[in-house]
Amino acid sequence: MAIIANTFTRYSAVGIREELSNIIYNISPEETPFMSNGGRETVRNTFFEWQTDSLAAAGTNYQIDGDDIATFPATNPTTRIGNYTNISRKLVILADNLEVINEAGRTSELAYQITKLGQELKRDQETTLMANSAAVGGAAGTARQTAGLPAWLKTNSDRGTGGTDPTVSGGVVNAAAGDATAGNRRAFTLSILDAVIESVWTQGGTPKMLMVGPHNKTVVSGFSGIAANRYEVKKPEAGVIIGAADIYVSDFGAVNIVPNRFQRERDAYVLDPEFYATCFLRPLEVIDLAKTGDAEKRMLLVEYGLKVKNEAALGVCADLTAS
Repeated sequence: MAIIANTFTRYSAVGIREELSNIIYNISPEETPFMSNGGRETVRNTFFEWQTDSLAAAGTNYQIDGDDIATFPATNPTTRIGNYTNISRKLVILADNLEVINEAGRTSELAYQITKLGQELKRDQETTLMANSAAVGGAAGTARQTAGLPAWLKTNSDRGTGGTDPTVSGGVVNAAAGDATAGNRRAFTLSILDAVIESVWTQGGTPKMLMVGPHNKTVVSGFSGIAANRYEVKKPEAGVIIGAADIYVSDFGAVNIVPNRFQRERDAYVLDPEFYATCFLRPLEVIDLAKTGDAEKRMLLVEYGLKVKNEAALGVCADLTAS
């Protein structure tokens, strides 16, 4: 193919305006299902505590007529446990003239960056709450750390060979006592899930949610007992292909299946959202930092920690394969 000589084309033209969309496409996910489904509380100290208790085991109870009482059983006290808050932050510094320059996709560069950093900070919170990290009280030069969910779950756990449950010492899951130890990884099976659900129910919990990583979400979709999704297809509309499982109907009730991008793939959690909460000492705030030149500085900061109200109401299928 050829063109006539001296044909003036766009490759020679000067002054062609750019075509830049006013939409900024961000693929990064923002969903934080663990934090969003659980409770939200306010605390007033970097170390916050709560109490747990349980009823005595049920048994037969027969007494004789007219019996006199001479002795009384010992009364068991409540258990006092706690966790620490930790600080998470994001920083931004922008030259002042960016608020004057006409930019595509946003009217204010500062507002856009603050919104973006807020979303990033929320993702960091979810990842921190789902981390297998022991509580760290902090010191001068040492950041405090809140003990994440895996470091609490010990009563209703199914672990691979060599895996061990976390332990609580001095009322906290601390580094000296140890968080959960990884075992040999194995494929996620229905029998593993059923055993943990049964254990949670036997302890008195109500399994409501199964939170899994992306690979094990596809594994769970292949389990028998998954509630069928049915759609009424009207001609001439195309049929709907169903490839996701949203509910598992167990022997102890329906369990919603929720994928979480920010948890460890090796774990699947059986949860009752009533029994955990994110506790805030300082909710998310945007702080203006001192101006020292021709730029604006901002700090986004949040201080929070995880409260597992009673870990016996939750469970974990641990040491699962990721592929």
